[in-house]
Amino acid sequence: MAKRKALKISAATSDTALTLRALAVGALIVAALLAAAIYTARAEVLRPYAAAPPRLLLARDDGRYANEPLHAWFDQLASGKGLCCSFADGVKVEDVDWDTGGPDGTYRVRLNGEWINVPDTALVTEPNRFGPAVVWPYVDADGITQIRCFLPGAGA
Repeated sequence: MAKRKALKISAATSDTALTLRALAVGALIVAALLAAAIYTARAEVLRPYAAAPPRLLLARDDGRYANEPLHAWFDQLASGKGLCCSFADGVKVEDVDWDTGGPDGTYRVRLNGEWINVPDTALVTEPNRFGPAVVWPYVDADGITQIRCFLPGAGA
């Protein structure tokens, strides 16, 4: 009789262990599915920015340029699309990465290896006190790089 009781306890312990294992496996599956869902959701949120290089993503004036002599001048620069720095941060453009090769001799800028025509409304018409050309690009909701402002280099 004692042996029979031991077998029943053993069987109960075995059933409990199997149940615990099944719960653990189930929890791992749920965790994996949750992680996959979070990764997918995050990828969907970030998808519009995937085409932009990291230097264009989340750059913001954090105050380190507040005492620069041209800070106030940059803050007031505007094109036909509005203030340049209010929507996107400017990126210095090397001379080889901008020209007047657009339609009808309009400006164009090379960003990420692709030439983008500068719309007339994005052109900043006041003299360049900084020197090098500057472009204020952004990525629209369709993932396409657009130009908010373009300031040709001094001497252009």
